[in-house]
Amino acid sequence: MSEEVIYSASWLINPDAPPVVGGALLVHDGIIAETGTVSSLRSKYSAPVHDFPGCALIPGFVNAHTHLELTHFPSWRLRSGVDYNPRRFTDWIIQLIKISRGLTPEEYPPSVREGVRMCLESGTTAIGEIVTNTALAGLYHESPLAGRLYFELLGQESDHFRSKLAAATAAALAGKMHLLRPGLSPHSPYTITHHYLPEIRITSAAHALPLAIHLSESQSESDFTFDQTGELATSFYPFVGWERFLGQPARCSSTELLDSHGLLTPTTLAVHCVHVSVADASILKSRGVHVALCPRSNELLDVGRAPVSLFQKMGIPLSLGTDSLASNNSLSLWDELRFALDIFPDDLTETDIFRMVTTGGAAALGISSACGSLDKGKRADFQVIAGCDGGEGGVLERVIREGCMQEVYVGGVCYAGNV
Repeated sequence: MSEEVIYSASWLINPDAPPVVGGALLVHDGIIAETGTVSSLRSKYSAPVHDFPGCALIPGFVNAHTHLELTHFPSWRLRSGVDYNPRRFTDWIIQLIKISRGLTPEEYPPSVREGVRMCLESGTTAIGEIVTNTALAGLYHESPLAGRLYFELLGQESDHFRSKLAAATAAALAGKMHLLRPGLSPHSPYTITHHYLPEIRITSAAHALPLAIHLSESQSESDFTFDQTGELATSFYPFVGWERFLGQPARCSSTELLDSHGLLTPTTLAVHCVHVSVADASILKSRGVHVALCPRSNELLDVGRAPVSLFQKMGIPLSLGTDSLASNNSLSLWDELRFALDIFPDDLTETDIFRMVTTGGAAALGISSACGSLDKGKRADFQVIAGCDGGEGGVLERVIREGCMQEVYVGGVCYAGNV
């Protein structure tokens, strides 16, 4: 027999809507059946009420860019014996590869499971995950997380790339009915030969698979894409044995390159976008591309800061991601959003950042029908936030700046670390 439950709190807060004093949710079979004030829902339904006085109910967060396979990277690094002192972005990539080469297949599943746990315990209920190893897809589908799995593509040699493309496409099509919907992730303009970009576009369009692409994360990428100079050409390519693939510079920006091959569409998620020009941003806007910002990762890798003011002025839709623990200190979007507010004080408000981790993230991943807000018909993913007492004025600001997550519900079930 199905169960209905009313969850109420001092506030019900949705993005782009006034806070509801004494707000509540009616949850039926893990779905939000109705919202309103607790008094109105009580008058209509005899369901039991779980009340959280002095708290706010807010949507579960959407982390638009993750690499949960790398959650155990800090411990792998410590035991690896690799001299891990990257001074440049390219050094970091090389060290990441060195450490990854020393791992066994058995070490990845616990890393993924720990990443899932870290997301859930910090209020994230949906992710945009980059999956490098298709064999791990089942681990995500076993979790209660919603979102999208973007299966990674990279390579210069034709047989290797086409093998990756076939495996990624097969894994994506096998997961179409799950809570975690499928997509493809062409890694970046410097890890895929430009000749293969049309194949990715054709495959994406044929199977309605959205794309997530690391775009203009570093100046090294910009230099390499334009004329194949810089550290990627002199250090990274020799390290991975790709020297023979040098020699055909694009003579344009990464954004222009991807656009010329039709990879920038309203279902494309561009990740990082630190080194984009006004012209690049205009292309992103005109194509309806969503952008996922990862400010703490960018800061740790010292690649610069995204032009958030430009994105805001142009109305480019933004979301927020933590990236991985190979380039961040936590998988908490609470940590990420507060950091973003600190470093972009003139460009982002609490309202902006709340939208980025809820409806913005859901729109970026193409999951708005199920996630991102506390609306009727959506999955009952919500957080109970304590520490937001006070009047109606400034309640969202108090939640974002000072709130403390007390509980998180996923599909109407209280998460208790039982992944």
